[in-house]
Order: sequence, then structure tokens, then C-alpha cells
Amino acid sequence: QVQLVEYGGGLVQAGGSLRLSCAASGRTFSNYAMGWFRQAPGKEREFVAAISWSGGSTYYADSMKGRFTISRDNAKNTVYLQMNSLKPEDTAVYYCSMRSYPLLSGLSSRVTSYDYWGQGTQVTVSS
Repeated sequence: QVQLVEYGGGLVQAGGSLRLSCAASGRTFSNYAMGWFRQAPGKEREFVAAISWSGGSTYYADSMKGRFTISRDNAKNTVYLQMNSLKPEDTAVYYCSMRSYPLLSGLSSRVTSYDYWGQGTQVTVSS
């Protein structure tokens, strides 16, 4: 049974930073690309960033480029999202996700490309 558990969310002032972590279990973590998404109240789930199974490739939504960094530690079965220069519009529940199939060469921003999801962690940025 695959489990993804996010932590590290919280309340931060605009301009501040947070680091989210997502611990995975139940699959060979190092074989699967991972993604981060977010969902604000009343809005659809939105792609944030993705990372390949090896960690060698990353992909970001345009609004996150230069502010957010996705990384992974396959020895710890953990994926991270470092968020800097946070803005009030970054306020949302952040979810990590695991791709449906192993060892894929491409990265995806589509919700439907991911099979497993964590429970989410709340990030609130105050102005």
C-alpha cells in the first residue's frame, strides 16, 4: 500500500520561506517521478513542480520558477519542495504525488498522470 505523508506546512509572512517534505512508502520510491500540486479554496488543483525518478530533471509551473525548488533524496524516500519569496497567493493546501508508472522519461503537470496522493499540508502566507 503506497503512502505519501507531507509535512512542513504552516503560517509564514510574505517574503518568507518554507520547506515541505513528503515521505513515501509502499513502492520502490527511486523508480517513480514525483510531483507537487496545490489547491486553494474554490480553485482547481494546480501543478507546482515535478522531478524525475533519478532527480536529474525538474519541471516547474511558470509562476513558481525561480522561487520554488523541488528535490529528492532516494535514500530517504523523500521529496522536498523549498519555497522562497512566498506570496499571499501561494496560500493553499500542498499535495505531493507519485507517478503512475515507473522509470518514465518525461515529466507531467497533469493531475491524471499521478496515481497516489498525500493528505496535503496547509501553507498560509500572510501579507
